Amino acid sequence: MTDTATTTPGESPGPPDPPVQADQAPPHPRSGLLISVLVTSAFVMILNETILSVALRDLTLALDVSTTTVQWLTSGFLLTMAVVIPTTGFLLERFTPRQIFLASLSMFTLGTLLSALAPGFATLLVGRVVQACGTAVMIPLLMTSVMRLVPPHRRGATMGTITIVIAVAPALGPTIGGAVLAGLGWRWMFWLVLPLAVGALTIGAVWLRLDSRTRAVPLDVLSVLLSAVGFGGLLYGLSSIGESGGGEHPVPPWSAVVVGVAALVVFVVRQLRLQRHDRALLDLRPFTNRSFVVALILAGLLFMCLLGVASILLPLYLQTVMDTGTFVSGLAVLPGGLVLGALGRPVGAMFDRFGARPLVIPGALAMAVSLWLFAALGPDSPLAAVVAIHVVLMTGLGLMMTPLMTESLGSLPDHLTSHGSAILTTLQQVAGAFGTAVFVTVAALASATAGAPDAAGLRTAFMVAGCIGVLAVVTALFVRRPAAAAESAPVGGGGPPPAAGVEDPAAAEPQGAAPLPVRDENA
Repeated sequence: MTDTATTTPGESPGPPDPPVQADQAPPHPRSGLLISVLVTSAFVMILNETILSVALRDLTLALDVSTTTVQWLTSGFLLTMAVVIPTTGFLLERFTPRQIFLASLSMFTLGTLLSALAPGFATLLVGRVVQACGTAVMIPLLMTSVMRLVPPHRRGATMGTITIVIAVAPALGPTIGGAVLAGLGWRWMFWLVLPLAVGALTIGAVWLRLDSRTRAVPLDVLSVLLSAVGFGGLLYGLSSIGESGGGEHPVPPWSAVVVGVAALVVFVVRQLRLQRHDRALLDLRPFTNRSFVVALILAGLLFMCLLGVASILLPLYLQTVMDTGTFVSGLAVLPGGLVLGALGRPVGAMFDRFGARPLVIPGALAMAVSLWLFAALGPDSPLAAVVAIHVVLMTGLGLMMTPLMTESLGSLPDHLTSHGSAILTTLQQVAGAFGTAVFVTVAALASATAGAPDAAGLRTAFMVAGCIGVLAVVTALFVRRPAAAAESAPVGGGGPPPAAGVEDPAAAEPQGAAPLPVRDENA
C-alpha cells in the first residue's frame, strides 16, 4: 500500500529519491470531513451497543420471554462483534474504505429497522446481530483511515477524538436509553437511531471517496471458522463468568473458554503458516514490532480496569456497600466519565508534541494509586471520596488511552495497519470480558455469604485490580522515549518528527513471500 517512485525517460541518472514519508504527503482535500463522517457513524453505533441495557426488564414483559433469554440481545451482540472483528484485517485489505463503509452502515441501518419493527424476540435478535456485523467493522475502519489520512505529527489529536467516541458513547447509552424508555417505549430506541444511521450512510455515500489500493487476498474459510469458535467461545465463557460469577448457564462457561483457547491455538498456528505467503486472515506480524507489543499489553491492562473496575466493581460497591440507588450511583461516576472524554484531544495533542512515554507513565501511576485507594474504602467512606478517586482513575486512563492507540498503530508499516487495528479492537473486547470475569469471580469467592458480593469480597477484587495497576506501571517503563523512536525511524525529508515509537517499516515487510496481485481502486 506504499507508493513507488518512477523515473521519466531522458532523466539524468542519479541516486534514487528517498521514499516519500507519510508526513510529507499532501493531506487529502476532504480529510477533516471524511474523518468527521466516520467518527459520527462510530459514535452512533457504539451508543447503540449499550442503549438497550436498561430495557431488558421491560423487554421480558413486552416479548413474553425469560430474563435468561432476553440477555441474548446483549450477549448475541457481543459474540457477533467477537466473531467479525478479527476478520476486519482481511476485509480492509480486500475491499476499499468506501465499500466497507457502505456495507457497514447498510447492515447497521437494516438491523436497526428490523429491530424497530420486530414482532417478537427472534426478529429482534436477528436485528441486533445484523447491527453488530456493521458495528464490528467501523472502529477498525476509523483507526485505519486516520493512519492513512492524517500525517504522523497530527495523529495524536485526531486519535483523541476516537477516544472520546470509545469512552463517552458507552457511558451515554444507558442514560439515553432510560430517558427514551421512560417517555416513549423500547421501539423508539431504534426509531431515534434510524435517521442518524440513514443520514450518516447518505453523507458517506456522497463524500467518502479515497484513493486506495486493494489486494486480491483469498479468504481462508478454515481460519474464519477457527476465529469464530475461538474468539466467540472465549468471549462467551468470560462474559458468562462475569455475569454471575460462574452460575448456571446453558453451556458451562469454563468449557466454552477451554474450547475457545484450543481453537485460538490452532488459529494462530494456521495464521503463522499462511502469512509466509501473505495470505493470512489476521496477519500476526505486528507482534514482531516491539512498540506495538508494549502498547498492546498496556491497552489490555487499561481495558481490564476500564470495563471491569469502572463499569462493574464500582457500581457494585456503591449499591451493595454504600447502599446508594441506581440514580445516585450513575451520578457518582458521571464526573469521571466526563473527564475521560474531555482528555481525549488535549492528551492527543501532547502526544504529538512529547510522545507516549511522558504521558503513559504518569497515567499508569494514577491508575495504580486510584485502584489501591478503592481497596482502602469502607462502608463509612464518604461518597465524595469515591467520586474523587474515580476521577483520578479516569484521569490516569485518559492519559494512557490515546497515546497507546496512536503508538500501537503508528509504529506499524502501512500494509500492517489494518491488521494491527483488528488486533487492537479484538483485544478491547477480550480484555474487558476477562477483567470482568476475574474481578467478579474474586469478589464472589472472597465474600462471606453467597449471592451479591459484600464489602470484603469487593475489597479483595479491588486489591487484585491494584496488582494489575502495578503491572501496568512496570510495563509503562518499557515504552520507548521519543528520541529513541526518532533515531530508529527511516531517514526522509525535512518534515515534522514522526510520532514516538515509529519503527522501520522495512522490518515488518514480508520475507520471502510472493506478493499477490495488487489493483488500484479509487473508492
